[in-house]
Formats: sequence, structure tokens, C-alpha cells
Amino acid sequence: MAQATPLSARFAAGRAVDRRRHFRVPVALLGRYMLADRQEYPCQTVDMSPGGVRVVCAVCGAVGERAVMYLEHVGRIEGTISRILPGGFALAISATPRKRDKIASQLTWLANRAVLGLPEDRRHERVVPRQALTTIRLDSGREVPARVVDISLSGAALACESELPLDVGALVGRTPCKIVRHFKGGLAVEFRLPLSPDRFDENLVL
Repeated sequence: MAQATPLSARFAAGRAVDRRRHFRVPVALLGRYMLADRQEYPCQTVDMSPGGVRVVCAVCGAVGERAVMYLEHVGRIEGTISRILPGGFALAISATPRKRDKIASQLTWLANRAVLGLPEDRRHERVVPRQALTTIRLDSGREVPARVVDISLSGAALACESELPLDVGALVGRTPCKIVRHFKGGLAVEFRLPLSPDRFDENLVL
């Protein structure tokens, strides 16, 4: 007669199966998160599944602390910090089955896009703001008028008559950034911190 498996061993095995149920996808998504202190911090994902996400960040919080996170392509997720890792933490996602299915579909799309080498779907990553006129203020104090062509969570394209130097710090409106590229009739900037996805729409003002 086979010996019965202790309840504790069966429970541990069940938890191991549950951890393996969600396949983690290596994916680098910019985002922001809010801890119990209600402060927002920037982050970037390392990998993600419908049940959890690992991020790199500067402020880690504590194990068991609740966090709300906004990620590009994924949107709002929430959960509790399950592990503190070098340079970041892992978040156990609290979500309905429907939300988990949606996350799974988004991760499948992101994984397939990377494998197939598909171009980024800019329709979901960039917006054209209603208020397009702005000012570029260089760290040197020089101010140049510009028009915002479009904005992503990590940067913006600006129409500008002046050819400004690359790799210099600036403010676009009130948003700190760095000039990273020139194109005909303008330039591209990279924000010092990614924008918060919850206010990322055509009403956004830099």
C-alpha cells in the first residue's frame, strides 16, 4: 500500500506547479510605480507573466508592500512585492482571470513581435498632443521655440528650425530630457524619466 503524501508536501508541490503555470516572457517595458508612500518612481521590466513581473528600479519598497504599476502596452497592474532583487523587485500581480488573459495576450504579441522582428506599433506608443507649441530650454539657458510632432512614454519628436547640439540636457516645457537625434526639420529628445502612462493621451502637456 502506497504511503500517503503529507498534506504539507502536497501543498508545497501545488505552489511549485502554480509558480510554473505562468511562463515568463523577457520584455523591456518602461513604466512607473507607486508604493505605499504614494510617491511615483520610474522602472523598466526585465520579464513578465500574467502572474508576476520583475522590474529594475531605484526604490524597492518592502516584501509584502502593495504597489500600483503602469507599464507601456500593458497599462495598470497592481499587486504585492514578493521578492527584493539586486537593482529591483518582483511583483506578484493581483488580477481577475479576465485581466490575466489580457496580459497573456499582450505578452504573446510582444514576444512574437520580438521574434519576428516586427516594427513597433507606433499607434499604441505615440500620441500627437493637442497643445503642440512648446519651448526647448537648454542647460546653458538658451531658449528655442518648437512644435511637438509626437510623444512616447520615453521621448518626443520636435519640429525646430535651430540645429541644437546632441547629448545636451534640456527642458521641453517642464519635462527634463536629453537631445539624442536630428532629423530633417527637427530633433528627437529622450526624457530623463519615462512619463506616467495614466496621463498619456492627446491632452498631455510636457
